[in-house]
Amino acid sequence: MNEPILSIIAGPIGNLGDLTLRALETLKRADLVVAEDTRVTRKLLNHYGIAKPLKSIHERSSVGRIGSLMDDITSRRYSQVAYLTDAGTPGISDPGGRLTAAARVL
Repeated sequence: MNEPILSIIAGPIGNLGDLTLRALETLKRADLVVAEDTRVTRKLLNHYGIAKPLKSIHERSSVGRIGSLMDDITSRRYSQVAYLTDAGTPGISDPGGRLTAAARVL
């Protein structure tokens, strides 16, 4: 059985057409998409005809919420998870920073 995967994807800034082909393929393969703002991400997924379950994490997300997401990944409830930023490459202050830090511990 393959190990669970967490992919980090930089969302396009200003133009939905700026998403890379690799990012699109990753989103299509994902079992779950995690986003800062599901409204923004849903717009992008709809633009490309991708229907996936969405969960949100944002700067106010609790440690428990991120822990719950990590539990979903390690239990293989979702074996391929894509974290999609609202715009641009995720950074340390981005909520994805806490998610990736938690994933590194696994």
